[in-house]
Amino acid sequence: MRSRSLSVSMIYGAAMLTLYGGERVMGAGGARVLLTLVGLLLLGLAILLRGLRVRAQEGERRTVERILLWLQLVGAFAVLLYFLQSDVMTHLGGRSLADRWPRLATILAVLWPAAWVAAIAPTALVEAAYAAVVRAPRLELRRIRDAMYSGLGLAGALVLAFTLAYVTSERDKKVDLSYFRTARPGEATRKIARTLTEPVQVGIFFPPANDVADQVGGYFDDLRRESGQLQVARYDQAIDVTKARELGVSGNGTVVLARGGRREQLFLGLEIQDARTMLRNLDKEVQRRLLQVSRTGRTLYVTTGHGERTFDPAGETDKRATIRALRDFLQDQGYAVRTLGAAEGLATEVPKDASALLVIGPSKPFLAEEVLALSRFLDRGGRLMVALDPEAGLDQHELTTLLGLDFKPVTLANDVIYGRRSNQKSDRANIVTGSFSSHPSVTTLGRLRAPVAFGGAGWLEDRKDKPKEVTIDYTVRAHTSTWNDANGNWEFDAPAETRKAWQLVAAVRKKPPDGKGEEARVIVLADSDALSDALIAHPQLGNALILLDGVKWMVGDEAITGETQSEADAPIVHTRKQDVAWFYSTVFVAPALVLGLGFLITRRRKSGGKAERPQGTAAAASPGRTA
Repeated sequence: MRSRSLSVSMIYGAAMLTLYGGERVMGAGGARVLLTLVGLLLLGLAILLRGLRVRAQEGERRTVERILLWLQLVGAFAVLLYFLQSDVMTHLGGRSLADRWPRLATILAVLWPAAWVAAIAPTALVEAAYAAVVRAPRLELRRIRDAMYSGLGLAGALVLAFTLAYVTSERDKKVDLSYFRTARPGEATRKIARTLTEPVQVGIFFPPANDVADQVGGYFDDLRRESGQLQVARYDQAIDVTKARELGVSGNGTVVLARGGRREQLFLGLEIQDARTMLRNLDKEVQRRLLQVSRTGRTLYVTTGHGERTFDPAGETDKRATIRALRDFLQDQGYAVRTLGAAEGLATEVPKDASALLVIGPSKPFLAEEVLALSRFLDRGGRLMVALDPEAGLDQHELTTLLGLDFKPVTLANDVIYGRRSNQKSDRANIVTGSFSSHPSVTTLGRLRAPVAFGGAGWLEDRKDKPKEVTIDYTVRAHTSTWNDANGNWEFDAPAETRKAWQLVAAVRKKPPDGKGEEARVIVLADSDALSDALIAHPQLGNALILLDGVKWMVGDEAITGETQSEADAPIVHTRKQDVAWFYSTVFVAPALVLGLGFLITRRRKSGGKAERPQGTAAAASPGRTA
């Protein structure tokens, strides 16, 4: 009886193969009927033989035989479900189940293969496990049950795989995981829309049923809820030829923002694969064009001629980082950026069209005529941003005196919170802080809690003779563990040096001398490195917000400060210590954990098997006891 278990399962398998040949291979005629009847007879014979084996066995063997019997009955049930939804019912009753109850027929058509697989796969694995221990004095019942569960798991995986294949083929949907999603309107863009005073037309030119158009349309549908002045319309350039000619559009895949006679276009393309990059940064691109059409005539001047930082490398004598990213950020906000020096008239008068004047990292003092021009500029409500450097050794008192400030050109250092670059003590000059006031020029920084970095900063303080018409708000302060490194050794030497929250950025307001007109607004930074390319474009720092929100506050656009949304992937940056930790973790720690876990599981199984072994087994296996 022990050796014939596999034979019963082979009869069961032959029955299934015969039924398959009759129903799925032949499909019609006398051969189908013959094979189907033979298959059913073999199936009944296999179940009968398995039932007899259940009655003949005892204990654990009966349990195994009962498991196999139930699996065979599940297979027979699957065959029954097949016949209920097949054309056999048509021959017997005149109408098929699909005609009478189409939903039931569909359910059975899906259910019978799943039930059949759930019977065949466990049967095969249980027979394999049973054959390995069939002659043992005592069966390892847990091993056989594990084989059954493995077969059921395999059947479930197959059913899931076929289900997913069917659903995906029917739905025919494509998902691009590398794209993720289109940027939504950010806080700054929403504020710009709310402050519109004149209608702005948005023309979306795409053909019907276009994926890119759906993404862009969703963005603008969300944005136009912020303002009734934003008028959004969809067009097809091939059909709306007159409108396309009016807005200067020569093809589909284009978005146009227009106000009056000013138009700004944004080309995205017609294919989602080509438009991925633009869609990730859609909010940034729309914000730039919306500012250009809604706020015209805004010019920022950057001073030259005093050793300032430049847009391009200045030469062999100046190795400081450039401010090209600063220019790009400002141009993205719709500003025209120009240079201004003594040759362009700085020694005479600041141009009337200057929305603001930027002095970034001067290493030489200003001329007396230039200081007078700047003083007159401030008296008539001018806007100024000054970023100084302690490395030059100049306190630039000619400029700071006008603002009631003193700049101390002594480098600050911090040995607790700082940015690593060379892993030397000099890195302690790379101040990093997250201490901000509630001033409008740093509101976004405070809300996002974005850190700001300074690459060698001095500090600011009030002048003792500060004019009464000057109001100063220190918006950014260093961490309290920062000290003034007077001797330049990057070590804290008390009591000559002091740890405290040194003042790094100041927002200054200055009333006009006659009390009439607009007040002057000034932003002063104790380090120009904070506005250099190396820091202002860093995705994990808030230095760009110091510039953008500072300029918006200066020119009176603080109502549109806020975050710009972007779905572009930000690079992951690790420190040297983090890189070392990740290296040893992946090379040594992770494999050691896997090997250790495997060792513990294997040891536990061995100890469990020894505990379950009966005492009679050891005795039977001993030659001496047998003799």
